[in-house]
Amino acid sequence: MGDMETKQTNWEDLSISNDFLFGKVMQNPELCKELLQRILPDLKIDRIEYPELQKSINVDMDAHSVRLDVYVKDDRETVYDIEMQVSDTKELPKRSRYYQGMIDIQLVDAGQHYKKLNKSYIIFICPFDVFGKNRCRYTFENLCLEEKNLPLGDGTTKIFLNAMGPMDDVSPELKSFLDYVAGKKNDDSFVKELDEEVRKVRESKEWRRDYMTLLMRDQENIEKGIKIGLERGLEQGLEQGIEQGLEQGIEQGLEQGKLEMIVQLIHDGVLTVREGAGRLHMSESDLAKCL
Repeated sequence: MGDMETKQTNWEDLSISNDFLFGKVMQNPELCKELLQRILPDLKIDRIEYPELQKSINVDMDAHSVRLDVYVKDDRETVYDIEMQVSDTKELPKRSRYYQGMIDIQLVDAGQHYKKLNKSYIIFICPFDVFGKNRCRYTFENLCLEEKNLPLGDGTTKIFLNAMGPMDDVSPELKSFLDYVAGKKNDDSFVKELDEEVRKVRESKEWRRDYMTLLMRDQENIEKGIKIGLERGLEQGLEQGIEQGLEQGIEQGLEQGKLEMIVQLIHDGVLTVREGAGRLHMSESDLAKCL
């Protein structure tokens, strides 16, 4: 497995922690169902179905498109969104809220009355600790602040899994999977099945081609974004240049525009903090202050 803080780009080196490959592996319904059972052992999931593979949700033409890694329903119509998130973009709680809203709107648009909105789980699998409490698992539901045992009952649950967590707060079965995400193979039968499926995915010429196409599109978006940022920076720099001196203003504007665009690309998950810091020639800690 490659460096957990950088994106894996070589097809032959991809592991389960790559969101593209993870999505393909989870197209195997038995493996996907077993993973959900390990994450949610109290649920009895008899079968799952795929409304759309790697579902893309658009609310309107002006809104951002949301591409979900794994989007499935079980036999009780409960909705599950499972996301493999390698980059620590510092905004996953807000992203989980955004995903929840997009999924709910899509369900209502599909003819559901809001009173019958599906029960849903949004699950992030990460090789880092989103909340810094050393847990392997963080589960959130809406509760009353005044009555701690009173749930809102809106049917939504958000789970953040930390593959690097040292705390013994998950089942041995789920821990085996998280160790596999972290690059530690083990003798767990499910992990062996996952590893075999990863091998099969990497042997697919069609999926290799799809992955390379996706990489090219990401790179084009990065270049387009930086160009837009530079143009905005130039415009800002020219305005500043009138008052502060043309040369200094242009330089400051360009740097500000580039910084803003890199920050946006990090928020969108296109770049990691490390990659963004490298492009800006600044430290990761200084860049993190801008996120």
